[in-house]
Amino acid sequence: MPMIFFPPLPRSLFLMKRSFIVGALLALPALSFAQVPTRLPTPVSSKALLTTLPTPLSGPMSKKNAAAAQEVERLERARFAAQVDKNYAFLERVFADDLVYTHASGKQNGKLDYLQSIRDGKSVYDKIEVENISVRAYNDGTAAAVHGQITIYQPNKPDGTPNVAHLKYVTMQIKDPKKGWQVVLWQSQKQPEAK
Repeated sequence: MPMIFFPPLPRSLFLMKRSFIVGALLALPALSFAQVPTRLPTPVSSKALLTTLPTPLSGPMSKKNAAAAQEVERLERARFAAQVDKNYAFLERVFADDLVYTHASGKQNGKLDYLQSIRDGKSVYDKIEVENISVRAYNDGTAAAVHGQITIYQPNKPDGTPNVAHLKYVTMQIKDPKKGWQVVLWQSQKQPEAK
């Protein structure tokens, strides 16, 4: 914590009551660091606020958002199939160049790192089952939040036991006018084994 130096107190302050001195000392840092804004913020009209707020989470989606949600769900399922099939052309297209993927382990990859891990055999998928998926689209069908649950089957462990992971995941997808839907954020969380 940085040390704060106070200016010397005038002699007259020592003659005042102790509580006033303590109060003055406590207020001094706030007073000495207070800044007066040089320019007041530009007022925003209420109409501008209403047009920039996201679609409410409850209630029916607009037609554009509903159509986008269906499209994104179809693409999510196709993305998992592409990971199993090593369809790099499809994955290159659906992952944004600035993708941030946080694995269930906490490790993070970008698009290039993650695709290279599949090429190198570090990320191997025998099968990915989609247990459930939910898509909420926003902003006239140009943004989508996805959450779901999947089961990943990988090659058996060295001792021969099955290597199965149950994951919950979320992704954020943005519809690029030229590239279409792209995954910009993806995070997984490992779930305990069912007993």
